[in-house]
Amino acid sequence: MTRAATCTTKDPKTISAERWQRGLALAITCCAAWTAQAAAPAATTAARNRPPLTSNSRIGAALAQIQKEDAQTLREQIEIAQIPSPPFKESVRAKDYLRRLQALGLADAGIDSEGNVIARRKGAGGGPTLVLSAHLDTVFPAGTDVTVREKDGRYFGPGFVDDSRGLTVLLTVLRAMQANGIETTGDVLFVGTVGEEGLGNLRGVKALFRDRKDIDGFISVDSVSGKIVNQATGSRRWSATFTTGGGHSFHNFGLPSAIHAMGRAIAKIDELRPPADPKTTFTVGVVSGGTSVNAIAGEAQMQVDIRSNSAVELAKLEQQILAAIDQAVADENTRWNSKQTKVQTRLLGDRPASAGHDDTAVVRAAREAAAALKLPPPELSAASTDANVALSLGIPAATLSAGGRGDNFHSLDEWYEPKKAWLGPQGVLLTVLSLVGVQGVSPPLLERASARRP
Repeated sequence: MTRAATCTTKDPKTISAERWQRGLALAITCCAAWTAQAAAPAATTAARNRPPLTSNSRIGAALAQIQKEDAQTLREQIEIAQIPSPPFKESVRAKDYLRRLQALGLADAGIDSEGNVIARRKGAGGGPTLVLSAHLDTVFPAGTDVTVREKDGRYFGPGFVDDSRGLTVLLTVLRAMQANGIETTGDVLFVGTVGEEGLGNLRGVKALFRDRKDIDGFISVDSVSGKIVNQATGSRRWSATFTTGGGHSFHNFGLPSAIHAMGRAIAKIDELRPPADPKTTFTVGVVSGGTSVNAIAGEAQMQVDIRSNSAVELAKLEQQILAAIDQAVADENTRWNSKQTKVQTRLLGDRPASAGHDDTAVVRAAREAAAALKLPPPELSAASTDANVALSLGIPAATLSAGGRGDNFHSLDEWYEPKKAWLGPQGVLLTVLSLVGVQGVSPPLLERASARRP
């Protein structure tokens, strides 16, 4: 709809009042900007003046305990990894994990309606609530042999790193806090989530944020990269099912083919040019269809994965791909002068994207922890993890490294090498304590959600 342009003449008094209002608004804006600039150095100074956590004897003892019990941590990692936890069937591992948290003294613990294990370690009060999480599920189907094998100091097993290592780090951190009587100001929720992998679609962490409004910060332990994942690589996954009448390849030649329509769609998608920055990608990862080499296919299906570190670019590419699919159907019908070809699209997965920020409380705390442990400054990166949900909601969040080295994730030859592995849980511990604060030692770096609201 086009609107006609209009021209009006305003009274001089009205113009004068509007100018005064604009001037007032400008003054308020400038004042706010000046206040923010003045507050920023003050906040930075306060952070710098916080005493180093490592100077506290209890925290120092906790760090020493984590290193001393490195072999115990590895044994526990093996135990957890050998409990099968297929997609959508995490309950056996969940019950075991709940038992381990309760054995470490967390009475306020249970399994929620989605299957997440949640245990609260209460603080002294008045501080923020921080989630420290790792995921219970693996990508491997039921019946997979999850026996852990050791060879030349390297441990092999499906899911041994992703995310059995993360689950174990949470227990190691909790054990060190409990044994050394560390009293935090804020609460820490120790959470084992379900549905992080594949078509689990982050269902566990989505349910966590759906059901709870008291979360001020979020940490996922799901990596051995040494990096801080502070950006969320979002994804949208679609299936497209093409259908026609089908027929004999010779006698019914001239009818449209579902496979040909799908091929047209794939060719159109392949010609799309998403941006390199922010990184945005696509792939047609699975195709199927047809019944015989001498039959015109009556049905064909493909699955498409679309990813981006930008919510805007993700949505833009998704619309281009869906349009390409529709156009392919139209082209197939035009080619054979038919109306038989149809397509049905279905959303399979939705993981929110977020560009994140480089200076949130969680990122600062993780960087400070690395410095305290005399590690190189961690690189900031993007990935698809449980932290996606918190980041998309504007809640300070990151995914941190669990320590050690590993590779071949999501394969039967996934491996882990516990080289200075204790540095992972030590870094997580320092990050957590910095965020929630330690009574009589350091105030919380993480603000409560109510304090962050304008």
